[in-house]
Amino acid sequence: MRLTDSHCHLDASGFDGDRAAVIARAKAAGVATQVVPAITAASWPKLREVCAADASLHPAYGLHPMFLSEHRPGHLPELRTWLERERPCAIGECGLDFFVEGLDADAQRHYFDGQLRLAREFDLPLIVHARRAVDEVIHALRRTGGLRGVVHSFSGSPQQARQLWDLGFLIGLGGPLTYPRANRLRTLAATMPLDYLLLETDAPDQPDAGIRGQRNEPARLAEVAACVAELRGQAVEEIAAQTTANARRLFNLPNPDLP
Repeated sequence: MRLTDSHCHLDASGFDGDRAAVIARAKAAGVATQVVPAITAASWPKLREVCAADASLHPAYGLHPMFLSEHRPGHLPELRTWLERERPCAIGECGLDFFVEGLDADAQRHYFDGQLRLAREFDLPLIVHARRAVDEVIHALRRTGGLRGVVHSFSGSPQQARQLWDLGFLIGLGGPLTYPRANRLRTLAATMPLDYLLLETDAPDQPDAGIRGQRNEPARLAEVAACVAELRGQAVEEIAAQTTANARRLFNLPNPDLP
């Protein structure tokens, strides 16, 4: 079984003490590939270094809306330089967050729109954060046009999911899906077209129900895949194969099974 963690912050300081062991556990659990999105411009050099150390890790560079206080106007031109030089698999993590109090909405829109334009210019997929902002994210994607990507840790409605699919976007589901009371997410996972699904951990955050309150890590993606398989009444190998194929197609990732 081959799994792809489409969203893991493996560069986070919480992994500094045992990152090699975390990667080894992920591979032992079948996680052959990880996409590692950035959060701030200051984090890009470390993220590049972390990903360069293991061929299973693929970097994305972007400006996360929750870290607005660390972004500067010059970071968008700097991102352009990084995209030209590094040729990452995606732009992100970017988006809008209207859940956290104190985040300036207009400033978020400025950085998000700038990254949308870069994604279209460089023909790169987007890794989008949308918390209490799915409708506005959909509007921004539609307004810009010519985009593709994933809305990670999706928490919207089935209607919003269908709008995203129509725009060429996939949805990412992870640990929250494994909680029995997550009825809307579980129903979506059970009924949605599998072609539009990516699996993720968002490690070290969003632990699944089996490790609630603990540090998450990419090896736990196997639990997410098992949950989706159970909800859909399918073999976990089918879920792994399709979601990994989806991730490879979206991010233009190499097949680790090929020389």
